[in-house]
Amino acid sequence: MNNTDIFMNNLPLFIPLILLEVILDVAALVHIFRHKNYRVGNRLLWVLLTLLFNPIGAILYFIIGRETY
Repeated sequence: MNNTDIFMNNLPLFIPLILLEVILDVAALVHIFRHKNYRVGNRLLWVLLTLLFNPIGAILYFIIGRETY
C-alpha cells in the first residue's frame, strides 16, 4: 500500500476536515480584512500567519489576535 492508496481509502474522512480548514481560514481572513484593530500584531502579521500556518494561524487569530468589543 502506498500513500495514494491510504489517501484514497480515507477520502471520506479527509473531505470534511479539509472543508473545515478552508472555512476557518476564510472566516479568519474576512475578519482580519474587515477590522483594523487587533490585540496583538498588525494586519500583515495575521494574514501571513493565517495563510502560512493552516489551521493554526486562524485558530491563534481567533484566540489571541481578534479585538474584543
